[in-house]
Amino acid sequence: MTDLDPFSDLLDYPLYVVTAEAAGERAGCLVGFGSQCSIRPVRFLVWLSRANRTFRVAERAERLTVHLLRRDQDRLARLFGGETGDRTDKFADVAWHPGPGGSPVLDEAPAWFVGRVRDRIDGGDHVGFLLAPEVARNVAGGRTALLRLSDALDITPGHPAN
Repeated sequence: MTDLDPFSDLLDYPLYVVTAEAAGERAGCLVGFGSQCSIRPVRFLVWLSRANRTFRVAERAERLTVHLLRRDQDRLARLFGGETGDRTDKFADVAWHPGPGGSPVLDEAPAWFVGRVRDRIDGGDHVGFLLAPEVARNVAGGRTALLRLSDALDITPGHPAN
């Protein structure tokens, strides 16, 4: 197996909180693998670990919400990255509202979009969810310092990545 650490050490990409709802069940997790992948039509691809409860809910969801966090939103990053939904209701102590199709939107997120799931792509221990954005909000207005990988290195994941 090829070791990508020398390459990965050069990257400091933004992290996202992805939320999902299916049949009244909500879930969400901190995600490091995600990117816009098409300009016309606009598409975004986000990768969820198969080991994650959010994946199990997203598998049945029609839409996902992708949130950006500010660098100072450590509490949300730790909740969605360091806790597992198998043991913790992550939505119990955070302000949120249902977005299109009931997909949970975190009120504290400075920017977010809800995307309809267009396809699911097997990527090994992660599955890619190809999203067609339907609604997007940037409530921060202008630019803000976003949460990045280097800001979350000390968060112990709520479950193994695979």
